[in-house]
Amino acid sequence: MGRRRRSAPGPLRRGARRTRGGGGMSGLRIVRLANFVTPASGGLRTALRELGRGYLAAGHDPVLVVPGERARDELAEQGRVITLPGVVLPGTGGYRVLADRRRVRRILEDLAPDRIEVSDRTTLRWTGEWARRARVPSVMVSHETADGVLRTWGLPEAVAAGAADRLNRRTGWAFSRIVCTTEWAEREFVRIGARNVVRAPLGVDLAQCRPGRRSTVLRARHARGARVLLLMCSRLSVEKRPGLALDALAALRHAGVRAALVVAGDGPLAGSLERRAAAERLPVEFLGHVADRETLADLQAAADICLAPGPAETFGLSALEALACGTPVVCSASSALPEVIGDAGLAAGSTGGEFATAVRELLARPERDRRADARARAELFGWDASVAAFLAAHEAPVVRPGTGRTTPGVIV
Repeated sequence: MGRRRRSAPGPLRRGARRTRGGGGMSGLRIVRLANFVTPASGGLRTALRELGRGYLAAGHDPVLVVPGERARDELAEQGRVITLPGVVLPGTGGYRVLADRRRVRRILEDLAPDRIEVSDRTTLRWTGEWARRARVPSVMVSHETADGVLRTWGLPEAVAAGAADRLNRRTGWAFSRIVCTTEWAEREFVRIGARNVVRAPLGVDLAQCRPGRRSTVLRARHARGARVLLLMCSRLSVEKRPGLALDALAALRHAGVRAALVVAGDGPLAGSLERRAAAERLPVEFLGHVADRETLADLQAAADICLAPGPAETFGLSALEALACGTPVVCSASSALPEVIGDAGLAAGSTGGEFATAVRELLARPERDRRADARARAELFGWDASVAAFLAAHEAPVVRPGTGRTTPGVIV
């Protein structure tokens, strides 16, 4: 006898806790678990930080559990952060996963969450099953499409879709709700008939990322005489297709456009990309991971065009940050980014020539107009709206601010 298909999202169970003093209601303890997060991570790390800050400001008690080199328990701007020793995945450039289920289970039992929020549908899917047995409402956040990632690894489309459907059915059953950040990301769950899917967009820091950061001095420093300054902010790994940015640069220069490219990001493909740029004498500046958010925002504002070649992106935070800085985006037509950038950029096919054509079309627009359009589009995606949507998925109301913070304990 098969499993019943999960019905449409209904009310979640556990409610807000009473404060120890017996007064009003304190916030919900929302335990968030994530893999594939490192100090050099990009969009996922940003999303975890900003959502945690928002949960805390709303009076809830966010606790983030992530893998690392050694155990730590500390308070951060996003609330309590527990780091457990994680196993390094070979070939990923240092990504770690929470492989010790017994230890993670013990942490969950000790924390006694009111909600759990999981940012990994593969190695952490078992936590949804733990939550169901513990009668804790659970949310899985889909930060990538399974079939999209499998296709970038070389699987044929039909094979990738079949494998993704099997994975997503198990995911849909394991968790109370699935949160997708775009309609594009939601499609693979709609395809299998999942009815516990809700949508909640991510956001951007509109105060930090702003057009006023644009510096002609910084632009000239990185352009080094080029007429067009391109920027790619991306992890340099296979699924992000960073080589497409170099293809686009080569196509532009072949067409007579004096363009240069700055790459902000690191990953397992960094060495091969650097060697290729040198061999082809392409003007590419590799900065590695840019940890300082202010420095990155300055770069995003200084660029003329931001390239986002990843074909399986479900949102694309770095592209949204570029828009907020007034910089239009050329993105992969096969990703969710066309839905995010709207008319503030262009979508292109999977070749360098198609990306180069889109860059030239954007450059043909008056600079003032294209930069104003970029900022206007980004203003639709503030973090306040994103936090509200995620809290709605958790059925977590805003309570008295400041009641949720906990103190670190001893990790065993």
